Amino acid sequence: MSDALLPQEFAELERWAATWCLATEPERWAQRMRSSMAELRAFYDAFFPRAEEAIAHCDRFPLDDMPPEAERLFQLLHSLLMVSYAVEVWKQPAVVHCGSARIDRVLEPRP
Repeated sequence: MSDALLPQEFAELERWAATWCLATEPERWAQRMRSSMAELRAFYDAFFPRAEEAIAHCDRFPLDDMPPEAERLFQLLHSLLMVSYAVEVWKQPAVVHCGSARIDRVLEPRP
């Protein structure tokens, strides 16, 4: 039995899974805020080129019945989105010129 968190075809992203496979947006936000730009950039550079493939893989399953490995890949995609703003727009983990930005989501998107 494998200890892999992600589908086999995404094995090269496994090193990011323990850090970035996070179920909620507040968890992803907190991870972004405690990460350095070097860490955010490394994750972004490793995963962004495979994002479309990851989306296609996740699209093979119903949102409410994904296998655990696909659900974690989906969580990784959510984290990539969270990290992309810091990397592409603000060039820092925090949001620029907005005071104390934070995310308070009442419900999480499913899965």
